[in-house]
Amino acid sequence: MKETEWLIRKNKINRALDSTGWTIVPHKEITNSFLLQNHAVEEFPTNNGPADYALFVNGKLLGVIEAKKTEINPQNVLEQAKRYSKGAEITIGLWNEYKVPFLYSTNGEIIYFADVREENYYSREISQFHTPQALEEMFNKNIQSAKSWLANTPINFEKLRPYQRDAIAAIEKALIDNKHRVMIAMATGTGKTFTIVSLIYRLLKSGFARRILFLVDRRALAAQSAQAFATFITPLGNKFNQEYEVYSQKFRKEDFDENEKFNVEVLPNEYLTSPSTSHTFVYVSTIQRMAINLYGKEGSFEESQNDPEISEDTDKINIPIHAFDVIIADVCHRGYTSKYVNVWRNVLNHFDAIKIGLTATPAAHTTAYFGPPVYKYSYEQAVLDGYLVDYRAIKIRSEVRINGIFLKEGELIEVIDPQTGRKKIDELEDEREFNAEEIE
Repeated sequence: MKETEWLIRKNKINRALDSTGWTIVPHKEITNSFLLQNHAVEEFPTNNGPADYALFVNGKLLGVIEAKKTEINPQNVLEQAKRYSKGAEITIGLWNEYKVPFLYSTNGEIIYFADVREENYYSREISQFHTPQALEEMFNKNIQSAKSWLANTPINFEKLRPYQRDAIAAIEKALIDNKHRVMIAMATGTGKTFTIVSLIYRLLKSGFARRILFLVDRRALAAQSAQAFATFITPLGNKFNQEYEVYSQKFRKEDFDENEKFNVEVLPNEYLTSPSTSHTFVYVSTIQRMAINLYGKEGSFEESQNDPEISEDTDKINIPIHAFDVIIADVCHRGYTSKYVNVWRNVLNHFDAIKIGLTATPAAHTTAYFGPPVYKYSYEQAVLDGYLVDYRAIKIRSEVRINGIFLKEGELIEVIDPQTGRKKIDELEDEREFNAEEIE
């Protein structure tokens, strides 16, 4: 082995494996592979040469890693991991000539991964190695049964409109085809949230997903989404949270409308730090909170760092990449503007999960991440179908925008507390003038 490659393995890859729960051992020290629990075996022999690392979980050979020096793109060397998979002598199955299901290639900086059990698989970049628990969970998951359920079970929900049913069918078709990034575009007011809650129910019911993150960019939207789950009626006549657990971040009363009740439970931290197959749930969170959970306040959005309501009970925690099977990014067009692109993408890219973007206005930066929408339902079509009322542009003359505002001493004004949003009526202590430029 060349010295540069050896140093990369020692200084970077070994450290990355150790941090995700793998115990590294040389092959010459192994006497019985069935005793290996969570081990990465170096220089593991195959009929096609020694694999850099072989990953064993509870005596099963589940993964192969091909390591290269930093200058080499690891995506290009995944083929070598495939050869080692085909040449493995210890095997627990056979999938289209492959005898090891999970393949990795890395240069110490970038990691590519492929699950070769399906005929039409795609390799993808991941942010970390999977933990031993994640590999075992993936191996034991019957994804073909889940896909069969989605393909053969009618989309049947009360009050679901035809175009909403079509949107769900389009997303499910993409997932059955092994797409990991999907986007739908539906006009504002056409019921994106109701559509996606219906989809989430089917993903959980089919077994396609166990842990789902519903991600928004404002706490008020998180509260609305949490309420959508709480009021959703399933085909069995139950509330959504009577069949599946629904959790959220902590809310305030001001985040809800006056007539709404807020009884959604706060997600326990261990659901994030220790993902388990016994947990089946939906978690509604803001991107700001998740960014702090992953990267700390210093790695989050600038406005989040000084927000006392976010920082009060939020801190960095260790969340593995398999914490969620599916992530729903609501109003995803807002999060991918140039100002926030790094934080948004870092949060989504941390997780090895299927990402589904929802938007009313697909933009170039959104499409670049999620791909073209698999389904579109435009404002114009919604008006033609009778689900939205068309608008009329009205031209008005605004004295305020032309002349500004002059307030006299003693006038009653409404004062809004920017921290709590509460309103109160107060008397103006002095004259105040706002010109048109200030109002603009």
